Amino acid sequence: MTRTLTTGTVAHARVPASSANLGPGFDTLGLALGLFDDVVVTVAESGLDIEVDGEGAREVPWGPSHLVVRAIERGLESAGVWADGLKVRCHNRIPHSRGLGSSASAVVGGLAAANCLAASLDPALALSPEQMVQLAAEFEGHPDNASASVLGGAVVSWSRESGPPEGPRAYAAARLDVHPDIGATVLIPTERSSTAHTRGLLPDLVPHRDAAFNASRSALAVVALTTRPDLLMVSTEDRLHQPYRASALPVTSRWVETLRAHGHAATVSGAGPTVLVLGTASIARELADRAEDDGMTVLELEIADGVTTR
Repeated sequence: MTRTLTTGTVAHARVPASSANLGPGFDTLGLALGLFDDVVVTVAESGLDIEVDGEGAREVPWGPSHLVVRAIERGLESAGVWADGLKVRCHNRIPHSRGLGSSASAVVGGLAAANCLAASLDPALALSPEQMVQLAAEFEGHPDNASASVLGGAVVSWSRESGPPEGPRAYAAARLDVHPDIGATVLIPTERSSTAHTRGLLPDLVPHRDAAFNASRSALAVVALTTRPDLLMVSTEDRLHQPYRASALPVTSRWVETLRAHGHAATVSGAGPTVLVLGTASIARELADRAEDDGMTVLELEIADGVTTR
């Protein structure tokens, strides 16, 4: 039986940005970053009222097709809850189309707000983190960014077919507690990147030696992130996606090479164009100044916990 939410009930979700791949872990490794979007949802008597400010406010639809709204509706549906109307306010700080998981954060923020509303009726209606990962990944088609925003820290995520190959997939993730000395720096270019375009640059087949290389580096990344930060440089090497995308991301690729030449564990964040640097020390001021002169926004970010609600 569907239960109806009380008019005036409010939920606030704060959801972190994320970086995926972390070098070798294509569609598998993810990391929550301390840059946050806020979603505030109020149950109204009727209709949909949505406002967006901050990053991407002029580019996203202010209506039922907005990703946050769709996620709220999906979350309420999954919990067996109905709202006669919704007032949705989104304050965006995560840059769009930069490889920082903005779409995954929008989905997770909407789902988390819906979850908070459902729990206000009955705590037993709340979705588990595992269910949140599943629902968020269904929007994305892969769970790396979404699971990082749900669970926080670093994540290892995976999927499996739950029926015929063309049928639905089951998604899951496990959180890793990141070594407390590790922090992140992101270099965010002004240009944007299309995930669909950069994914289209990847070959259907890769050499066995490259697959084995990345398998070893992905396993090593788990060790580096949790207990051995001294292994970050070698564990962030990649042969499966960054070399193939380099021609489409010339500035990004140049800065990954420059930073690695200076001993920093730099990778392409997701599908780019943002550069992610992981380490126990900040990059040199001279390098940061050069990046800013090259049109980059340089931010030092903490490793974040997962989405929070109130």
